[in-house]
Amino acid sequence: MAMSAATAATLLPRSSTGTHRLASSYPSSSAAHGRSRLLPVRCQLPGVDKTTKPKRNLFDNASNLLTNLLAGSNLKNMPVAEGAVTDLFDRPLFYSLYDWFLEHGSVYKLAFGPKSFVVVSDPIVARYILRENAFSYDKGVLAEILEPIMGKGLIPADLDTWKQRRKVITPGFHALFIEAMVRVFTKCSERTILKLEALIEKGDHGDKSTIVNLEEEFSNLALDIIGLGVFNFDFDSVNKESPVIKAVYGTLFEAEHRSTFYIPYWNLPLTQWIVPRQRKFRSDLKVINDCLDDLIKNAKETRQEADVEKLQQRDYSSLKDASLLRFLVDMRGADVDDRQLRDDLMTMLIAGHETTAAVLTWSIFLLAQNPTKMRKAQAEIDSVLIDGAITAEKLKKLEYIRLIIVEALRLYPQPPLLIRRSLRPDKLPGGYNGAKEGYEIPAGTDIFLSIYNLHRSPYFWDSPNEFEPERFTVPKKDENIEGWAGFDPDRSPGAMYPNEIIADFAFLPFGGGPRKCVGDQFALLESTVALALLLQKFDVELRGSPDEVEMVTGATIHTKNGLWCRLRKRT
Repeated sequence: MAMSAATAATLLPRSSTGTHRLASSYPSSSAAHGRSRLLPVRCQLPGVDKTTKPKRNLFDNASNLLTNLLAGSNLKNMPVAEGAVTDLFDRPLFYSLYDWFLEHGSVYKLAFGPKSFVVVSDPIVARYILRENAFSYDKGVLAEILEPIMGKGLIPADLDTWKQRRKVITPGFHALFIEAMVRVFTKCSERTILKLEALIEKGDHGDKSTIVNLEEEFSNLALDIIGLGVFNFDFDSVNKESPVIKAVYGTLFEAEHRSTFYIPYWNLPLTQWIVPRQRKFRSDLKVINDCLDDLIKNAKETRQEADVEKLQQRDYSSLKDASLLRFLVDMRGADVDDRQLRDDLMTMLIAGHETTAAVLTWSIFLLAQNPTKMRKAQAEIDSVLIDGAITAEKLKKLEYIRLIIVEALRLYPQPPLLIRRSLRPDKLPGGYNGAKEGYEIPAGTDIFLSIYNLHRSPYFWDSPNEFEPERFTVPKKDENIEGWAGFDPDRSPGAMYPNEIIADFAFLPFGGGPRKCVGDQFALLESTVALALLLQKFDVELRGSPDEVEMVTGATIHTKNGLWCRLRKRT
């Protein structure tokens, strides 16, 4: 879930001068995209200078002392990263976590303030937490922050609710539904293509090109797809604005604000009536909830109850409403109140929107710097889509496009961090080069699973900072790494995309284990269709230097001022 990335920041000190994301990067319909308290950084590759120790001030020393007094004794034999608190203020958190990972190893204690955190950058330990002992951990602070927005949706839900809802929702993402969604992905992507073609035609560039913020366009596209695919509502945000669209972006903005703000002031009495942004949030939430309530009411009024097997065998090619909401309402034995359904839908809206937009943004950012790879991608698209529209079968032949998507997810994971909290005392494996006896942790330990570190680890990836989509076709095994099965493309037969099984948890684009994202195939196929149709029609280049594209981190990894590109129609 995307929101877990920035939520880590709520547990750590925040700078009082966090940079705002510039609202001017977006049109009026997306003004609420503006993000508060996000730290920009140019998209350089990370590194650590081990010869230079950070200078610590009095506040840093006091903070580390307090950590050791209050929490340090609970994590006895674990390496400790006692960096300067100011390290967290001038760049995204996951960059600092990467530097400390290279210095202290794959499992270390982060000693900041009155509390300690365990940072995990190892697939063996990640596999243990997410799969082997998954129910000894919950979402911790993430659930606390998101509950007012998502209620008891899959992400913030307690374990009992999660088990019930997962059992109901997972069958909805069946093969025929996904095939039907490919048509939705295509319809929405073609609407975006038509808009971009119109901009080129009426533009004043003599070379038949236009300059456009593709991050904004991808954001609108992803919202339209979620609307149609999940609850049969056409936002048409590519072409228009409406109160519902404004409310959706306002709610996305608030969700991200809450995940990146240090003090949860919104829980204070009367705040929701006194603080202007909280009043707006309540108003936005009401607009969306009223819309969802109407959709749920209409779906229930036209309910055609059936067993799961019968629902999965419907003729989705002729259904007027093939949405997930229709499936959930029609499922026999899955009766649930409107509030729970609304929580489920809201969770999918928040979780599924910006993740896809970010994946597409970074895919283009990487391809634009590698024109040879872009031409290779376009050649594959031309050969596969030569005789008509995209189908599920044709998507299987777009192998290189799919590899581009997952390589973008490796380099810019969405989210870069997952958060867990131990429910009982446990012993973590030592991982690669860690303590053989492992690490004992007490109940209540907050854990940051650094997906960014996993995906760029020099121990598990060759040339980890390089954009090489082809890497996913090559097996990799290191006999010196005990407990890691290596990377084997054949380990997950039938999988269209590399996953945590193929990489034995060194690659975690959608988490792993029982609480893995249920919509992973939906998101991957959506991104593949959108990228393929864009590259089929246009040549894309960055407007300026790649160094001018600055990064901000919130719920996912974004650009600071948009991804401005020049598009030319292909001939």
